Amino acid sequence: METLASAQKQITPLSGGKPHAGRAAPFLPMSRAEMTALGWDECDIVLVTGDAYVDHPSFGMAIIGRLLESQGFRVGIISQPDWQSAEPFKALGRPRLFFGITGGNLDSMVNRYTSDRKLRHDDAYTAGGEGGKRPDRCTIVYTQRCREAYKDVPVVLGGIEASLRRIAHYDYWSDKVRRSILADAKADLLIYGNAERAVVEVANRLAAGETPRQLESIRGVALFRRVPEHFTELHADDLDSADEGASRKPGDTVIRLPSFEQVEDDRDAYARASRVLHREANPGNARPLVQRHGDRDLWLNPPPIPLTSDEMDAVYDLPYARAPHPSYGDAKIPAWDMIKFSVTVMRGCFGGCTFCSITEHEGRIIQNRSEGSILREIEKIRDKTPGFTGVISDIGGPTANMYRMACKDPKIDAACRLPSCVFPDICPNLNTSH
Repeated sequence: METLASAQKQITPLSGGKPHAGRAAPFLPMSRAEMTALGWDECDIVLVTGDAYVDHPSFGMAIIGRLLESQGFRVGIISQPDWQSAEPFKALGRPRLFFGITGGNLDSMVNRYTSDRKLRHDDAYTAGGEGGKRPDRCTIVYTQRCREAYKDVPVVLGGIEASLRRIAHYDYWSDKVRRSILADAKADLLIYGNAERAVVEVANRLAAGETPRQLESIRGVALFRRVPEHFTELHADDLDSADEGASRKPGDTVIRLPSFEQVEDDRDAYARASRVLHREANPGNARPLVQRHGDRDLWLNPPPIPLTSDEMDAVYDLPYARAPHPSYGDAKIPAWDMIKFSVTVMRGCFGGCTFCSITEHEGRIIQNRSEGSILREIEKIRDKTPGFTGVISDIGGPTANMYRMACKDPKIDAACRLPSCVFPDICPNLNTSH
């Protein structure tokens, strides 16, 4: 069995793209005037987000934008547009390659409503903390408006809202099972989990002239497609016990989940689909999943290969302004105020807690930054962030106490399907030396 380390070596590293043509922009442009100042007549990619634009690596859209910029693409950002018409979505003109859409750092419904389903009146990701700057299910709404603005431009979904709604899912707010967000939004592609690898490949292949339909093999991507004839279908009901994982069949195998129509009305079918999604989360052994939605098949490729420490360093070493966009003036953005003196050192979680979504979004395998990269970011905070008094408020990540923890044996790591390394007992193969 191929280990993750060997798979990482076969993939073009994130730093392996063409160098940026010219210096990085002070901020990614949010207006035509800023594009003109940069000497641009068009954007290659326009990112639309439900959050205020803060050019900082704690904000997903800033990471994706700066990463694509480092690959030589001209990237613009439309932040919290007025969704009542398509006009605000034309602010930067027609993107040459695609629109990238995210609801923001939080699911938009979590952002807008309390657990009692009452409307929130504030928003930590908006200038001034003002509520109401994004619609319900804004990933869907933004996609519709982008289609109205430029109907022939591909639309790619990403972020936590799209990632956790990638298959048919229970929606607490409406108390029913909804279709994959890709079906409701009518976008071309959905990138789930940490998107760096996938979005770079999508951008490069679209730039080379391929269509979204031809991007069917990219890890971490979901799309609607037919099951290829050479694939063997294994139904969710045919899986072995949870401890043993799934049966092995020769050749390419895809696991067919219970359809949307089945899970919509049958709790047992929903549980089986959910169980398989959790079991097929290890990039070392996950197979594609397919789920019928009406007369179409939703296809989920296996999760992305985790970033190496060198790649994590490259992502966090990008030239972030480490500040909100100047258009917000002196308005405070509460989420920015909370994290401006903090440092992310890792991603992922091997806890497998049933109440948490980290594993389904960032994966079970811990991705770490080097000590040198962490120290460089602290120096940037010291030099670039006003108000710094010498105190770093947080050095962490989703599960910071798991920093540099991993399976002792790469082969066991690549073969394991268990969702947790610590339940019901700490796995003897887990390196707990620190």
